[in-house]
Amino acid sequence: MKLRDLAHSRTGDKGDTLNISVICYDSRHYEYLRRTLSAERVKAHLQDVVRGDVIRYELPRLAAFNFVAQHALGGGVTRSLALDAHGKSLSSVLLDLDLEDPEDV
Repeated sequence: MKLRDLAHSRTGDKGDTLNISVICYDSRHYEYLRRTLSAERVKAHLQDVVRGDVIRYELPRLAAFNFVAQHALGGGVTRSLALDAHGKSLSSVLLDLDLEDPEDV
């Protein structure tokens, strides 16, 4: 199973900092993702891009998470030579994360 089977995602940026939200399709899966989708796991999955810390913020009433990744955009839009200097494609990369099938799905 992929993360995209349980959630969708959006991204934003400010300078060299990337923001990735992960929003559960069904609030019943929030607790499973809270146990499974750590900041360390997100950083490991995006290790080719993220050079700094990743911080996870929990939004239980929205059944969502917000991950803030520092030093993730090659210096930011005005400095980066990357094709995706805003990091918009990284939400799709994160949604490709492999997950164990939760028992309640």
